[in-house]
Amino acid sequence: MTMSSEAIALSDLRFGWDDEDVVGIDHLSVPAGQRVLIAGPSGCGKSTLLGLIGGVTVPRQGSVSVLGETISALSPRRRDRFRADHIGIVFQLFNLVPYLSTVDNVTLPCRFSTRRRSRATAASSGLVAEATRLLAALGLSTPALRQRSVTDLSVGQQQRVAAARALMGRPEVLIADEPTSALDEASSAQFLDLLMKECDASGTTLILVSHDARLASFFDRNVSFLDINHTVSPRGALEQE
Repeated sequence: MTMSSEAIALSDLRFGWDDEDVVGIDHLSVPAGQRVLIAGPSGCGKSTLLGLIGGVTVPRQGSVSVLGETISALSPRRRDRFRADHIGIVFQLFNLVPYLSTVDNVTLPCRFSTRRRSRATAASSGLVAEATRLLAALGLSTPALRQRSVTDLSVGQQQRVAAARALMGRPEVLIADEPTSALDEASSAQFLDLLMKECDASGTTLILVSHDARLASFFDRNVSFLDINHTVSPRGALEQE
Protein backbone atom coordinates (compact mmCIF):
# COMPACT_ATOMS: atom_id res chain seq x y z
CA MET A 1 0.00 0.00 0.00
CA THR A 2 1.30 3.44 -0.98
CA MET A 3 0.62 6.07 1.67
CA SER A 4 -0.92 9.30 0.44
CA SER A 5 -1.89 12.70 1.84
CA GLU A 6 -5.30 11.92 0.35
CA ALA A 7 -7.20 9.50 2.53
CA ILE A 8 -9.92 9.05 -0.09
CA ALA A 9 -9.98 9.84 -3.82
CA LEU A 10 -12.90 9.05 -6.12
CA SER A 11 -12.57 9.48 -9.87
CA ASP A 12 -15.17 9.10 -12.65
CA LEU A 13 -17.25 6.96 -10.29
CA ARG A 14 -20.42 5.28 -11.56
CA PHE A 15 -22.51 2.64 -9.83
CA GLY A 16 -26.02 1.35 -10.36
CA TRP A 17 -28.17 -1.54 -11.40
CA ASP A 18 -28.75 -2.46 -15.04
CA ASP A 19 -28.60 0.87 -16.92
CA GLU A 20 -29.68 3.03 -13.98
CA ASP A 21 -26.95 4.91 -12.13
CA VAL A 22 -27.45 5.67 -8.45
CA VAL A 23 -24.01 7.14 -7.85
CA GLY A 24 -22.21 9.29 -10.42
CA ILE A 25 -19.34 11.30 -8.97
CA ASP A 26 -16.71 12.82 -11.25
CA HIS A 27 -14.23 13.62 -8.49
CA LEU A 28 -14.07 13.71 -4.72
CA SER A 29 -10.91 14.01 -2.65
CA VAL A 30 -10.63 13.91 1.15
CA PRO A 31 -7.31 14.76 2.81
CA ALA A 32 -6.03 12.56 5.61
CA GLY A 33 -7.44 13.54 8.99
CA GLN A 34 -10.32 15.62 7.63
CA ARG A 35 -13.83 15.28 9.05
CA VAL A 36 -16.43 15.45 6.28
CA LEU A 37 -20.21 15.51 6.39
CA ILE A 38 -21.97 14.39 3.21
CA ALA A 39 -25.59 15.49 3.55
CA GLY A 40 -28.56 14.59 1.39
CA PRO A 41 -32.17 13.37 1.58
CA SER A 42 -33.03 9.80 2.49
CA GLY A 43 -32.83 7.39 -0.43
CA CYS A 44 -30.55 9.50 -2.62
CA GLY A 45 -27.61 7.06 -2.64
CA LYS A 46 -25.49 8.13 0.35
CA SER A 47 -25.31 4.62 1.84
CA THR A 48 -24.36 3.26 -1.58
CA LEU A 49 -21.49 5.75 -1.70
CA LEU A 50 -20.22 4.57 1.69
CA GLY A 51 -20.38 0.98 0.46
CA LEU A 52 -18.14 1.95 -2.47
CA ILE A 53 -15.67 3.81 -0.24
CA GLY A 54 -15.57 0.86 2.16
CA GLY A 55 -15.01 -1.66 -0.63
CA VAL A 56 -18.22 -3.51 0.15
CA THR A 57 -19.27 -2.94 -3.46
CA VAL A 58 -17.27 -2.01 -6.56
CA PRO A 59 -18.15 0.59 -9.20
CA ARG A 60 -19.07 -0.34 -12.74
CA GLN A 61 -16.83 2.51 -13.84
CA GLY A 62 -14.10 4.66 -12.30
CA SER A 63 -11.88 4.17 -9.29
CA VAL A 64 -11.99 4.31 -5.51
CA SER A 65 -8.67 4.98 -3.81
CA VAL A 66 -8.31 4.74 -0.02
CA LEU A 67 -4.96 5.52 1.63
CA GLY A 68 -3.28 5.34 -1.76
CA GLU A 69 -4.67 1.89 -2.56
CA THR A 70 -7.09 1.53 -5.47
CA ILE A 71 -9.44 -0.77 -3.61
CA SER A 72 -11.91 -0.93 -6.50
CA ALA A 73 -9.26 -2.91 -8.43
CA LEU A 74 -8.61 -5.45 -5.66
CA SER A 75 -10.01 -8.96 -5.52
CA PRO A 76 -12.90 -9.52 -3.07
CA ARG A 77 -10.58 -11.26 -0.62
CA ARG A 78 -8.02 -8.42 -0.68
CA ARG A 79 -10.77 -5.81 -0.33
CA ASP A 80 -12.06 -7.61 2.75
CA ARG A 81 -8.56 -7.68 4.24
CA PHE A 82 -7.94 -4.02 3.45
CA ARG A 83 -11.25 -3.01 5.02
CA ALA A 84 -10.58 -5.07 8.14
CA ASP A 85 -7.14 -3.48 8.57
CA HIS A 86 -7.82 0.15 7.70
CA ILE A 87 -11.53 1.10 7.74
CA GLY A 88 -13.94 1.37 10.65
CA ILE A 89 -17.66 1.36 9.86
CA VAL A 90 -20.58 2.64 11.92
CA PHE A 91 -23.63 1.06 10.33
CA GLN A 92 -26.99 2.81 10.32
CA LEU A 93 -28.58 -0.13 12.15
CA PHE A 94 -25.40 -0.70 14.23
CA ASN A 95 -25.09 -4.44 13.33
CA LEU A 96 -24.01 -5.37 16.85
CA VAL A 97 -23.74 -9.08 17.69
CA PRO A 98 -26.59 -9.80 20.14
CA TYR A 99 -24.99 -12.77 21.92
CA LEU A 100 -21.77 -10.88 22.73
CA SER A 101 -21.22 -8.52 25.64
CA THR A 102 -20.64 -4.83 25.09
CA VAL A 103 -16.87 -5.19 25.46
CA ASP A 104 -16.74 -8.24 23.18
CA ASN A 105 -18.61 -6.32 20.48
CA VAL A 106 -16.05 -3.53 20.69
CA THR A 107 -13.04 -5.86 20.45
CA LEU A 108 -14.55 -7.80 17.52
CA PRO A 109 -12.54 -6.05 14.75
CA CYS A 110 -9.34 -7.28 16.37
CA ARG A 111 -10.39 -10.88 15.74
CA PHE A 112 -10.17 -10.21 12.00
CA SER A 113 -7.16 -7.89 11.82
CA THR A 114 -3.77 -8.44 13.42
CA ARG A 115 -2.89 -4.85 12.46
CA ARG A 116 -5.77 -3.39 14.45
CA ARG A 117 -5.10 -5.80 17.31
CA SER A 118 -1.51 -4.59 17.50
CA ARG A 119 -2.53 -0.93 17.40
CA ALA A 120 -5.18 -1.49 20.08
CA THR A 121 -2.77 -3.22 22.45
CA ALA A 122 -0.16 -0.52 21.82
CA ALA A 123 -2.68 2.15 22.81
CA SER A 124 -3.61 0.44 26.09
CA SER A 125 -2.44 -2.51 28.16
CA GLY A 126 -4.63 -4.94 26.21
CA LEU A 127 -7.76 -5.32 24.10
CA VAL A 128 -10.18 -5.13 27.02
CA ALA A 129 -8.40 -2.09 28.39
CA GLU A 130 -8.59 -0.29 25.04
CA ALA A 131 -12.27 -1.24 24.61
CA THR A 132 -12.95 0.08 28.10
CA ARG A 133 -11.11 3.32 27.32
CA LEU A 134 -13.09 3.86 24.11
CA LEU A 135 -16.42 3.15 25.80
CA ALA A 136 -15.58 5.59 28.58
CA ALA A 137 -14.49 8.21 26.03
CA LEU A 138 -17.87 7.82 24.35
CA GLY A 139 -19.80 8.16 27.60
CA LEU A 140 -20.17 4.52 28.70
CA SER A 141 -18.00 4.41 31.80
CA THR A 142 -20.22 2.27 34.07
CA PRO A 143 -18.58 -1.17 34.58
CA ALA A 144 -21.93 -2.98 34.66
CA LEU A 145 -22.82 -1.65 31.21
CA ARG A 146 -19.62 -3.00 29.68
CA GLN A 147 -20.50 -6.61 30.54
CA ARG A 148 -24.18 -6.31 29.65
CA SER A 149 -25.59 -7.83 26.48
CA VAL A 150 -26.00 -5.16 23.82
CA THR A 151 -29.65 -6.14 23.50
CA ASP A 152 -30.21 -4.71 26.99
CA LEU A 153 -28.82 -1.29 26.05
CA SER A 154 -30.77 1.74 24.91
CA VAL A 155 -30.55 2.86 21.28
CA GLY A 156 -28.19 5.68 22.25
CA GLN A 157 -25.96 3.28 24.16
CA GLN A 158 -25.92 0.80 21.27
CA GLN A 159 -24.90 3.62 18.96
CA ARG A 160 -21.90 4.43 21.15
CA VAL A 161 -20.88 0.78 21.27
CA ALA A 162 -21.02 0.71 17.46
CA ALA A 163 -18.81 3.80 17.30
CA ALA A 164 -16.32 2.33 19.80
CA ARG A 165 -16.14 -0.87 17.75
CA ALA A 166 -15.46 1.13 14.57
CA LEU A 167 -12.67 3.06 16.34
CA MET A 168 -11.07 -0.04 17.88
CA GLY A 169 -7.51 -0.47 16.67
CA ARG A 170 -7.31 3.12 15.39
CA PRO A 171 -8.31 2.62 11.74
CA GLU A 172 -7.07 5.37 9.45
CA VAL A 173 -10.55 5.88 7.96
CA LEU A 174 -13.96 5.78 9.64
CA ILE A 175 -17.22 5.88 7.68
CA ALA A 176 -20.55 6.38 9.43
CA ASP A 177 -24.04 5.93 7.99
CA GLU A 178 -26.72 8.12 9.63
CA PRO A 179 -25.38 7.35 13.12
CA THR A 180 -27.53 10.01 14.80
CA SER A 181 -30.83 9.24 13.06
CA ALA A 182 -32.42 7.69 16.18
CA LEU A 183 -31.26 10.40 18.59
CA ASP A 184 -32.78 13.68 19.72
CA GLU A 185 -30.86 16.90 19.07
CA ALA A 186 -29.14 17.06 22.47
CA SER A 187 -28.05 13.40 22.41
CA SER A 188 -26.88 13.76 18.81
CA ALA A 189 -24.70 16.76 19.67
CA GLN A 190 -23.17 14.96 22.66
CA PHE A 191 -22.41 11.86 20.62
CA LEU A 192 -20.81 13.82 17.77
CA ASP A 193 -18.69 15.85 20.15
CA LEU A 194 -17.30 12.68 21.72
CA LEU A 195 -16.79 11.04 18.32
CA MET A 196 -14.88 14.03 16.96
CA LYS A 197 -12.58 14.12 19.98
CA GLU A 198 -11.74 10.45 19.56
CA CYS A 199 -11.13 10.82 15.80
CA ASP A 200 -8.86 13.80 16.48
CA ALA A 201 -6.90 11.84 19.09
CA SER A 202 -6.20 8.99 16.67
CA GLY A 203 -5.85 11.09 13.49
CA THR A 204 -8.74 9.22 11.87
CA THR A 205 -10.32 10.54 8.68
CA LEU A 206 -14.10 10.65 9.16
CA ILE A 207 -16.77 10.49 6.46
CA LEU A 208 -20.30 10.70 7.86
CA VAL A 209 -23.45 10.72 5.74
CA SER A 210 -26.73 12.09 7.03
CA HIS A 211 -30.00 13.60 5.92
CA ASP A 212 -29.62 16.17 8.74
CA ALA A 213 -27.72 19.23 7.50
CA ARG A 214 -27.89 20.69 11.03
CA LEU A 215 -24.87 18.54 11.91
CA ALA A 216 -22.65 20.73 9.71
CA SER A 217 -21.04 22.71 12.54
CA PHE A 218 -19.25 19.61 13.85
CA PHE A 219 -17.28 19.04 10.64
CA ASP A 220 -14.27 20.52 8.88
CA ARG A 221 -16.03 20.28 5.53
CA ASN A 222 -19.61 19.94 4.36
CA VAL A 223 -20.60 18.40 1.04
CA SER A 224 -24.05 18.24 -0.53
CA PHE A 225 -24.51 14.78 -2.02
CA LEU A 226 -26.88 16.14 -4.66
CA ASP A 227 -24.24 18.66 -5.75
CA ILE A 228 -21.55 16.03 -6.36
CA ASN A 229 -23.77 13.18 -7.58
CA HIS A 230 -24.32 13.45 -11.34
CA THR A 231 -26.31 10.35 -12.23
CA VAL A 232 -27.12 9.99 -15.90
CA SER A 233 -30.11 7.64 -15.83
CA PRO A 234 -33.77 8.80 -15.70
CA ARG A 235 -34.02 7.27 -12.24
CA GLY A 236 -30.91 9.17 -11.09
CA ALA A 237 -32.29 12.41 -12.44
CA LEU A 238 -35.56 11.90 -10.57
CA GLU A 239 -33.69 11.16 -7.34
CA GLN A 240 -32.01 14.56 -7.50
CA GLU A 241 -35.22 16.57 -7.97
